[in-house]
Amino acid sequence: MATIDDIPGLCNCTKLRRASRHITRFYDACLSESGLRVTQYSILGHLNHRGPKTMMELAELMTMDRATIGHNLRPLERDGLITIQVSEADRRARIVSITDEGLKRIELGRAGWDRAQVEFELQFGTEYAASMRQMMDEVASLQL
Repeated sequence: MATIDDIPGLCNCTKLRRASRHITRFYDACLSESGLRVTQYSILGHLNHRGPKTMMELAELMTMDRATIGHNLRPLERDGLITIQVSEADRRARIVSITDEGLKRIELGRAGWDRAQVEFELQFGTEYAASMRQMMDEVASLQL
């Protein structure tokens, strides 16, 4: 049990980041055969399910700033998994779209992602996992 003087033991941010790193390593390992990391898989998943997005829209979906989303998009573009084009409506905006190769890579990673989901829910519990996802959505929507 953390005491009032145990800042790391009480820090919400520290605990969330620790859990996030632990789960990220696990999902990355499960996705390794696809050549994607979980962040890349998530970006491709958003584009697959929600269609083309501006870089800013994608950054908001991923709760990233523009520089971080740009850093994450470069290898996906280099590998031909996405395209980034200037928006016709606003020349300052860049539209990110998934390519056929990106769709293939999602399919290649799906078995690893499914494996990660099943294993996590087996160890953590299906109800806890559903509750955690809902709680994390609520945390991400806080106006902090």
